[in-house]
Amino acid sequence: MTAKSLFVTGTDTGIGKTHVSVQLLRGLAARGVRASGFKPVASGCMRDATGALRSEDALALRAASAVPLPDYASSNPCALEQPLSPHLAARLDGTEVKLGPLLAAYDALVAAHEVVVVEGVGGWAVPLSPRLMQADLARALGVPILLVVGVRLGCINHALLTTRAIAADGCRLLGWVANTIDVTLAQADAAIATIGEAIGEPCMVRFGQRAEGEAEVAAELARVVLKRL
Repeated sequence: MTAKSLFVTGTDTGIGKTHVSVQLLRGLAARGVRASGFKPVASGCMRDATGALRSEDALALRAASAVPLPDYASSNPCALEQPLSPHLAARLDGTEVKLGPLLAAYDALVAAHEVVVVEGVGGWAVPLSPRLMQADLARALGVPILLVVGVRLGCINHALLTTRAIAADGCRLLGWVANTIDVTLAQADAAIATIGEAIGEPCMVRFGQRAEGEAEVAAELARVVLKRL
């Protein structure tokens, strides 16, 4: 395994993990870094014209990767149809998520790239199978964790619980980014500062404040990530 990879998780589902991962990949590409996105497990996939399952998130990661990737499965080895927790979606699909194929796909990407941005599914404490938690995958990859905090009501609680869970699961927090979900949230800056003070780690960058500034934010995130990896 390579040290120059990271696992992107979030305080919940639908809080911007894919957006942040894509922006990070673009920031890395702008610095000339050969980087690839990787979505080991995806549920809620849609069928394309050939009937094959495809994840919107994985397709976005593929499009932002530095070089053309081989077949779709190289970036999303486990695609599940139902929009459910992976262990439930896999059961309905008549399969089970297993660690071996995920690690093999990751190793193949590592061999051809300088950085692999691994995007998790849902929040941190997600079961991939009755015997496999998402934390087991992150530990097996041996990479640090980038936490995406969805800035909305309740984000302080969610951020603190998630960072504690990451540490309890034996994984290292690389840092965290804020992604604005609710633009009307009162005292958003204060909430972000509170999270930083509570976990002893200030926010790396903040997404979602203005679309025209995303490239600059992505560039800064790429700079900080490369420094910390």
